[in-house]
Amino acid sequence: MNTEQTEKNINAEWDKWFIPGLSDFIREKNLTPMVDPDYLSNGLIQKAYVLVDKYIDMLDIKGLTKYKYASEDGLPLYTYVVEASEGVNKNVMVYGHLDKQPYGTGWNEDTPPTEPVIKDGCLFGRGGGDDGYAPFSCMLAIKNGQLQGVKMPRVCLVLETEEESGSPNLISLLKMASDSIGVPDYCLCMDSGAFDYNQLWMTSSLRGICIIDMTVEIGKNGYHSGEVGGIVPETFRVVRTLLDRLDDAKTGKVMKELETEIP
Repeated sequence: MNTEQTEKNINAEWDKWFIPGLSDFIREKNLTPMVDPDYLSNGLIQKAYVLVDKYIDMLDIKGLTKYKYASEDGLPLYTYVVEASEGVNKNVMVYGHLDKQPYGTGWNEDTPPTEPVIKDGCLFGRGGGDDGYAPFSCMLAIKNGQLQGVKMPRVCLVLETEEESGSPNLISLLKMASDSIGVPDYCLCMDSGAFDYNQLWMTSSLRGICIIDMTVEIGKNGYHSGEVGGIVPETFRVVRTLLDRLDDAKTGKVMKELETEIP
């Protein structure tokens, strides 16, 4: 792929398609289900999707197929599939989401949350960075590849609608959409952060977390010293001992099985 031509192709769509599209997305008030009790009935998420879909159609991407899935209560997940070039057998999944965090407080008067404002070369507005750019960036990248005639893998853009609420339905929806997603060789999550605006930042790996509910039981009732012998273990000490097996509280060094080599 030619770098100079890529820059020309992106710049050609930047001011007339990318910025207007992302700005229109910022104007939508589609908040995440956690803070919007009428999320499934007020039509705001559907309106946001229609807007994104309209802008994607403007690119006239070849070989594009759309799918919609829904949970039992009607929560939607959308996929856009662009078939691979002839002779290419790789499959790429690209993740993004359409719901937005609540607006919160602290917005400046000249940069309100639902009115896009370009200030000092930056676009301000709720949802512009998290995660409205995902469908626009993904599809523009695919369009650039098609314009240059390069061979590309199969790409499936997955757009969920409850990420800011913890994605409780995501796993079941992904299983429902397994036919359109396929088995990815690569998975790109377009929902990361950046330390500055001077360069492109890429998150190559995510540490993640494990949430575990643990119960330690020693006895069903209290023990009188005259009825039992020996020392009854204290449950908190048992938990602390188990945690010390995972990592050293003094040094922070984790057990060998949890160590990850950084290339």
